[in-house]
Amino acid sequence: MPADPSTRAAREPGAGWPAGVMPASALGASGPDPESAPDWAADLLARGRAADEEPADEAGWARGRAAEEPPGEVRRGRGRWGGGRPATEELREGAQRGRWGAGRPAAEEPRDEAERAREICLNQLAVRPRTRAELATALARRGISPEVAVEVLERYDEVGIIDDEAFARAWVSSRHHGRGLARRALAGELRRRGVDAETAGAALDDLDPDTEAATARALVDRKLRTARGEPEAVFRRLAGMLARKGYGPGLAIRVVKDAMAAQSAEAAEFADAVDADALADLESGDRAD
Repeated sequence: MPADPSTRAAREPGAGWPAGVMPASALGASGPDPESAPDWAADLLARGRAADEEPADEAGWARGRAAEEPPGEVRRGRGRWGGGRPATEELREGAQRGRWGAGRPAAEEPRDEAERAREICLNQLAVRPRTRAELATALARRGISPEVAVEVLERYDEVGIIDDEAFARAWVSSRHHGRGLARRALAGELRRRGVDAETAGAALDDLDPDTEAATARALVDRKLRTARGEPEAVFRRLAGMLARKGYGPGLAIRVVKDAMAAQSAEAAEFADAVDADALADLESGDRAD
């Protein structure tokens, strides 16, 4: 079947090329021939050859890119500053955050002294109950002025956040039942925490002598179950333990003697020979000296 004349004419040199097709007649020894190509193709080929003949000039290329950018537009960085964000914007935000901290202001605004004092008190009270004297000491140590400290503590006293009487009662109950401390030891602890003598005395009155003696006996019985050694040595260790917990010499010696008498025959024999009153008087004399 003979070829279509229009198709044959389209493929001849000088005619428009179909998309993506370049006839062999348009190729010379050194590449495509602009003269045998359509006008639009010849222009492209000529520009390509001119670009091949020009020496590589990276600086010139950069200057050309800069000249093509609209005036006043900030170049957008890639990589270090994130996808497409202007570098100057990142720098400005970083300076505001302060050394690239996430959302942290460069400098905190100074706070009111009374606000600082309240925060210190609440932090102290979050650990355990405190007396007014303990909170005053903490405020002074942190540089709060006496005037502001008195103002804050007075307000906390009014609303019941600070209550030395309740503190003393709770302290006596907790330390006696938890650690087995006697009145004398408890009075010393309250005094060191700034509780006045009258408030401490009212709290210690709740601890009657019978309760104190029962607590001492329970302490001795627990220690006797694991005590080893001669009866005299055990006796001295137990009496010393009660003395360190604030029990008087007379009560300590009587409690230890009764507990050892109920333990074994050997301990009972030793306990019968102990003169509790004489030892109590001797202990009291040694303490007075």
